[in-house]
Amino acid sequence: MATLDFKALTAPVGILRILEVIFTCVTFSLVASVGHATDSFWTWCMFSWCFCFCVTILTLVLEFTCLSSKLPISWDDFTASFAMLATLMVLTASILYSIFFTCAICGRQIAACVLSFLTLILYAVEVGLTRAKPGEISGFLSTVPGLLKVLEAFVACVIFICLYFINYTFYPGLQWCVAVYSICFIFALLIILLTIGRLLSRFPAPFSKVLIVCNVLAVLMYITAAVIWPFYCFRDNPRPSNCPAHCAWNLLVVISFMTFFNLIAYIVDTVYSFKLVFFTTET
Repeated sequence: MATLDFKALTAPVGILRILEVIFTCVTFSLVASVGHATDSFWTWCMFSWCFCFCVTILTLVLEFTCLSSKLPISWDDFTASFAMLATLMVLTASILYSIFFTCAICGRQIAACVLSFLTLILYAVEVGLTRAKPGEISGFLSTVPGLLKVLEAFVACVIFICLYFINYTFYPGLQWCVAVYSICFIFALLIILLTIGRLLSRFPAPFSKVLIVCNVLAVLMYITAAVIWPFYCFRDNPRPSNCPAHCAWNLLVVISFMTFFNLIAYIVDTVYSFKLVFFTTET
């Protein structure tokens, strides 16, 4: 028999999640009332709001009924990683919808953008509340390296979406870059799934040491991608005169920016992991 925990709704995190449910619901309702669009960016925005709405309300229900403690997963890791993922998804949705689907006289679209950015703030605050504090015993995904893993995987997904419109098979260098994005994404996703599934204890080697080695390799691989991708994409390839916001050349710029962004994320991840493993252990 399920018991009801009203503290799950009245605690600061619970109040935040209730507001997130309301704001995401109103946001995608306003967007849907304007009309359906076949554009992939519109689809991504609508999916982001609906996905965050469904998972957040599911989280509320499971915590309110105390069923979350009976699930065979690490609940703290799940909620922390989802809060980070929702922050990134709502951020991209807010930016994309503001750029491509709003105008000065589009009242409902502007209202949807405002609510979406407010939802972004709510999820960002939730990340801050669920993140593990110094000295606190918590799951890996609620620590800074864990949140960075979610960030790295999400940025790789953005790169993959842009790669769908790019023909990168002409040059082996570009194929190597795609291999770098794929390998690092698979590793980050594997870490996230193993953590949520409470399977890290069955890892055959010291997880912290393996994590550092993989992070160092990822940094080295991303350095090569950060050099090779712009070299092949922009050498003798100036921006076309007729290039709308989502033309192929602009997508090449987005991929380049995301490559450097993920490189920085992996460097920070590596430095922070070194600090946690070696310096914290010694003290």
